[in-house]
Amino acid sequence: MKQISEELVDVADDLPEPDAESFEDLYRRCRPALVRLGHLLTGSAATGEDVVHDAFVGLARHHGRVADPAAYLRRSVVNLSTNVHRRTGRERRHLRAVVERVVEPVDIDDTWRLLQQLAPRQRAVLVLRFYLDLSEAETARVLGCRPGTVKSATSRALANLKEKMS
Repeated sequence: MKQISEELVDVADDLPEPDAESFEDLYRRCRPALVRLGHLLTGSAATGEDVVHDAFVGLARHHGRVADPAAYLRRSVVNLSTNVHRRTGRERRHLRAVVERVVEPVDIDDTWRLLQQLAPRQRAVLVLRFYLDLSEAETARVLGCRPGTVKSATSRALANLKEKMS
């Protein structure tokens, strides 16, 4: 038993140490844009911060094995934002809870309010395509769907916005 313990210690010594500095650099570089993305997708600055925090926690677990950490984080923020909407919807249906209105900053315009009225998937497509300026292929990769789905979702979302504006 002692021999196995010593072997485990030897193996643990051979493992590379996580590069805390590079993770910190990634955090400093990506966090502001991810918080804006989380805010746009969830409609709340605080919830956006929480989503980004959770995304970085998830990355920390797999940091050495992720090929493109920035893409991993962006995908995580989109997925976690979707989970927030699912959870909120469930709370409304099952608990009939009154959802607190998010206090919007003064500089938010009518387009922002209309964007908040879209379905979460449509909002995500528009934010990724036009706010982050991702291509259809990149947006599809982030959302885990095909580029054709991105095209149709973008078209429907823009039609919904146009309808709401008139």
